[in-house]
Amino acid sequence: MPTPALTIVALGDSTTAGTPGFRSPVEAPPDGEGDVTSQFPWWLARAEPAWRVLNRGVNGERTDEIAARFDRDVLAYASQSSVVVVLLAGVNDVYQGRDAATVQAQLLAMYERALSAALPVVACSIIPYDTATADQNARMHAINAWIRATAASRPGMAFCDTRAAAAAPGQPDRLFASPDQLHPTPAVYRRMADALLPVLRRLVAAPTTRR
Repeated sequence: MPTPALTIVALGDSTTAGTPGFRSPVEAPPDGEGDVTSQFPWWLARAEPAWRVLNRGVNGERTDEIAARFDRDVLAYASQSSVVVVLLAGVNDVYQGRDAATVQAQLLAMYERALSAALPVVACSIIPYDTATADQNARMHAINAWIRATAASRPGMAFCDTRAAAAAPGQPDRLFASPDQLHPTPAVYRRMADALLPVLRRLVAAPTTRR
């Protein structure tokens, strides 16, 4: 089998896994289960067939729980020639009442672990959910502003505004479409992939991709 031009490790929670329509290969090994179109990794792979896109999302996980499987789900691929990490996490922390600083510290630790292993990172903004309170939205916006600034300040990182891609027009705190008021529809997962594609292409082409 030929070596893929690029391996993308999509790491995160339900909004990476593909909830509610799909269970990721981490949740339902070995290949996942459900509607494959209900996940942005599938849409990425469909747009770029030469890429290997690995869905490493798990429904319900906080950033600390995602970090606990970082070695297995990310660093295991560090020896390969071209690997990029797409990290979308933090919504469950907010949902469970954790403050912005706690989420930022967990995300920063994962960014730094990837960069230390010479793995470029696409840092994604937390997407909305329709039942969020004003306080929850305020914390998500604070975290997302920090994610954007952090990605801009570090070589080997790029920012993707997945929140804007998933949000309803003119309503940044509501999903474009949702079956359960919490998660995207397949069409919205596709919108997220469409936002990620140019960011990934630019990051892969950048001279700092492998340092």
